[in-house]
Amino acid sequence: MKNNSKKLTKKIISGKFKGKVLSLPSKTTTRSSKSIVLESFFNTLQFDIVDASFVEVFSGSGSIGLEALSRGAKEIYFMEKDRDAIKTLKSNIAQTDPSSCSIFAGDSFLNINEVVSQLKKKNESAYFYVDPPFSIRDGMEDIYDKTMNLITTLPQDLVKLIIIEHMTGLDLPKSLGSFSVIKSKKFGNTTLTYLNVV
Repeated sequence: MKNNSKKLTKKIISGKFKGKVLSLPSKTTTRSSKSIVLESFFNTLQFDIVDASFVEVFSGSGSIGLEALSRGAKEIYFMEKDRDAIKTLKSNIAQTDPSSCSIFAGDSFLNINEVVSQLKKKNESAYFYVDPPFSIRDGMEDIYDKTMNLITTLPQDLVKLIIIEHMTGLDLPKSLGSFSVIKSKKFGNTTLTYLNVV
């Protein structure tokens, strides 16, 4: 019988932690962002990420937030519900700079209030990278509706930019609350959509 327990990994692409190998959680509970998507995203941000705060909603392994940290972001807020993913996330953070990372374990739709209140306390605005599980997974049918509601609740003065990684077939409204779509970029069955206050 073939053993399929080979660990899934990916490397940090650039910055001070370049080449660090991150573990990925089980594919049944989380879905890792493709490297091409990551590279495009960070090419878009370029140096804007330096000294910025960064929130990774539905963070899984934390590969996006840790890439942001490696490229100079000063503080990363990770939000994740799945217990196995949180274990993986903690071991990945341990390879970088744990003092710059906070994990909010549990339901992101509830924990967003805690993240927002921390940003308010520090008088910081942040990049919000929102990568919900694809809605084709069992029990996730309403995930995009809930995600869009979450975005509409974000206070506009705390947002530098919102990025949603989603299924290409998803028809996102042109605006969500105070935020409007400024661009979308397709990568096969994955699309990145950028929103900001316009």
